[in-house]
Amino acid sequence: MTNTQDNVEAIEIDLLLEAVYRRYGYDFRSYSRASIERRIRHFLSTSGCGSISDLIPRVLYDDSFFSRLVRYFSIPVTEMFRDPQVFQILREKVIPVLRTWPHVKIWHAGCATGEEVYSLAILLREEGLYDRATIYATDFNDEALDQARAGIYPAERLKDATRNYQKSGGRRSFSEYYHAHYDAAAMEASLKERVVFSSHNLASDSVFGDMHLVFCRNVMIYFNRDLQNRALGLFTESLVHGGFLCLGTKETLKFSAVFRMFEEVDEKARIYKKTGGS
Repeated sequence: MTNTQDNVEAIEIDLLLEAVYRRYGYDFRSYSRASIERRIRHFLSTSGCGSISDLIPRVLYDDSFFSRLVRYFSIPVTEMFRDPQVFQILREKVIPVLRTWPHVKIWHAGCATGEEVYSLAILLREEGLYDRATIYATDFNDEALDQARAGIYPAERLKDATRNYQKSGGRRSFSEYYHAHYDAAAMEASLKERVVFSSHNLASDSVFGDMHLVFCRNVMIYFNRDLQNRALGLFTESLVHGGFLCLGTKETLKFSAVFRMFEEVDEKARIYKKTGGS
């Protein structure tokens, strides 16, 4: 591609993202540029349109077309008890502090299809905290949220989930937490009782107040520095003093605008405790 073609495509992408923001309120303008370009090109190849410019009127006038596009901007890659050592450290270092509050509020930002939401619910149940906890599970992808609410997953994934659960310090048989039927497995209905699923966009929406734990893993790796700082600002403002922030193993608070507001609880698990501010 020539420099002129590159420049034209960059303009097309800018206009598409601006159209999405002004028409639907979804702000992807600060997502990692390389990531967003790759996803747009992938969508273009399946869209029946000849150019990125051709996508713009379709997005503006066709809600269903926009819904197809937005799915490409979300990467719901997750699994039960992902990075088991993180859940082990939550048991050892975070749960004892959460027990000191009469009610525990948790914001799971970017929950995707919900596997880690149910992992948290199981962890809280085993630690005797579930009945006095509320988990706010959010994502901007409504299709992923619908799957999270249903809590039904391919049975083949449960083998890895069982191994992860055992490595995380699980105390029971993992099979007690789901009902298998043919090639699908439904999570135990009681695991949803303390979960509120709702739509939320970290690029444009506001805070969730008085949280004791904010859980956001492997989401901000797709953001540029400005959007990372925006999201971290939301998390910081949402947390009570002494509350915890759990990030993905590829993410860190270092070099962020809120770094001085936290102390490190565990470097490897990327868990931090809010010590500054109100």
